[in-house]
Amino acid sequence: MDLAFLNPLYEHPGPWASVYVDTSRHAEDTPEQLHVAADSAARELGELGADEATWRAVLNAIEDLRHSPDQYGRALFARAGTIVADPSLARPPQGAYQVVWAPLPRVAPLLDLAGEDPVAIVAYVDRKGADFELRSALGRQKAGAVVGRQWPIRRTKTADWSEKHFQLKVENTWEHNAAEIADALSVCEEEVQADLLILVGDVRERREVHERLPKRLHDRVVESSHGTGSRLLDEDVEQIRAEYVRRRVEAELDRFRAARAPDDEGRVRAVEGVPELVEAGRMHRLEELLIRSDGPDLQQEVWVGEDPDQLAMHRTELKILGEQHSWPARADDALLRCAVATDATALSLAPVAAALAEDEPAGGMGAILRWK
Repeated sequence: MDLAFLNPLYEHPGPWASVYVDTSRHAEDTPEQLHVAADSAARELGELGADEATWRAVLNAIEDLRHSPDQYGRALFARAGTIVADPSLARPPQGAYQVVWAPLPRVAPLLDLAGEDPVAIVAYVDRKGADFELRSALGRQKAGAVVGRQWPIRRTKTADWSEKHFQLKVENTWEHNAAEIADALSVCEEEVQADLLILVGDVRERREVHERLPKRLHDRVVESSHGTGSRLLDEDVEQIRAEYVRRRVEAELDRFRAARAPDDEGRVRAVEGVPELVEAGRMHRLEELLIRSDGPDLQQEVWVGEDPDQLAMHRTELKILGEQHSWPARADDALLRCAVATDATALSLAPVAAALAEDEPAGGMGAILRWK
């Protein structure tokens, strides 16, 4: 998950209100449910110590969701009476809402609720052209179309020379249209930064388009067995997207496991355990965090200062380093703040949690390191 969108959260000091709201219940009483959630969340923030301006900002933000609720939910991060960030979620949170008041924004749940949401372009291909659809957790929308040569399209069965010549023209038409579709699909991929390209159509039509795509896209292509003109159901697309995420997480987990072994220069490029992760964060060596949301180490208390790289296992360590102001924080949120500040990424292990073995990151949290 690219964490750059979280940068605004670390441009201001805390404390922070972090609220996750479920908007997935699309029923007649959904506005009333959101009204109740808004009142309850605001009251709970007040009881936790939030200032009135901040809990009122949260109250108003949730009330506004009554008029145009997101499909799954929204995360709200507020301080000093201002909503600083409000990303939409790709999956609903547990319960109607979750509230946290803490020195740092509670961003770790975003890895499961908003991370790894691959954008897919579904291309419905036939011999005359193609229609493109953009699919993500937020739904579907049209993404363009290609109209190729319309004649000649169909072959004949005779062996006459003139008919063979005609069939050659048909072949040329198919190849020309496949090339046009591939070019348009490549442009569309660049424009929307798609993660997946799903080709739907007859076997030959899919294969000809696939072969004409740039090599850089070949490993992102999935061919569907649905026939010409069929429309992929939401569950079909979700299954393909989920499989893509699972493969990506497995690949990163394998990379982490391999990085545990020293390289040719004797450097280990993977760490686990909160003390080692804190040290790596302080030294700006985090390349990618791997986090299992139910890992026991995530809640471990660390100490943070005003800057993202000011963190330690004990408050006295920060004082020795010259930091005058410090606060206790959860290890996962403190390390994610470090990751954001150093352009590192983070990945939830939830898609492979059921199959995790003993060689997963100890305590549910590890990191692949960068070395200069």
